[in-house]
Amino acid sequence: MRQPLAHTPPPFVADGAWFFLTICAEPRGANQLCQPTVAANLLADAALYHRQNSWVLHLFLLMPDHLHAIAAFPRGSRMSESIRNWKRLTARRHGVHWQRNFFDHRLRSDEGLELKARYIRDNPVRAGLVPQAEAWPHVIDFRHLEGR
Repeated sequence: MRQPLAHTPPPFVADGAWFFLTICAEPRGANQLCQPTVAANLLADAALYHRQNSWVLHLFLLMPDHLHAIAAFPRGSRMSESIRNWKRLTARRHGVHWQRNFFDHRLRSDEGLELKARYIRDNPVRAGLVPQAEAWPHVIDFRHLEGR
């Protein structure tokens, strides 16, 4: 049986470190997240958690069956708890079925941050959903909204 990941940054990771996140819906391959109303609500809930300081988002992008984000977590909050609460909220409000866990990877430099941001923004292009990243509607780029 697979052991769940702890998702707890080690003590040497500075507060405010950026993490690349992938959260998958279930079943994979079905378009749950990019239905217009669901997508708008998921983006609004992500922004709500950002405003409430449950997480600090750099970038948040929905794909049909998963999402990618770059996020930091405030001192004293737990990444796994913040994500679990958001998944629970969106499952209840919008009927999204999430896979049990998520993937996280700590970004170790500003260069890595921008490289991952470009990877995320280009994901819909690689999937053949839009011809250019700027045409994808299901994204909030907090870097431009808040000057981060």
